[in-house]
Amino acid sequence: MALESATSTPVPGQDSRAREFLTSKRIALVGFSRNPKDFSRVIDREFRRLDIEVVPVHPSAPEVDGRRCFPRVTDITPPVDGAFILVPAAKAEAVALDCLDAGVRRIWFHRGGGPGSASSAALALCSQRGVRPISDLCPFMVISDAGWPHRLHGWLRRRKHSKGP
Repeated sequence: MALESATSTPVPGQDSRAREFLTSKRIALVGFSRNPKDFSRVIDREFRRLDIEVVPVHPSAPEVDGRRCFPRVTDITPPVDGAFILVPAAKAEAVALDCLDAGVRRIWFHRGGGPGSASSAALALCSQRGVRPISDLCPFMVISDAGWPHRLHGWLRRRKHSKGP
């Protein structure tokens, strides 16, 4: 199946689902990087600052910086409350299937600058399984004490989309 990039039209209620996601106690971070300067490491630190236990998922690294990594979400024990996905959109459908097979109902496909981690196929798969994922959104846009550039970006996004097309 050919993968398409997901739409950039915000989903109604997405900000409230994002804030709910941030109340998770334990999440998988799919796409955790070995590179300490990668965005996955920035979001890892932020989630841990919010007292969320982050379980790194990396397909070929059993450990990164002394932290155990799991190759897939279905391999994580005990299970997680949610999954934050930072992979290229071409891998999103396989990752979504893995999350859904693990029983994860809170799924967030990251989007910052660029196309983001969601694909139409991954979003359709989630919908078929009754899951409304978060997509087209960076967590820093909904974290109340994020730095001012993130808050400004979130405010501009909400303002743009509240006016309609």
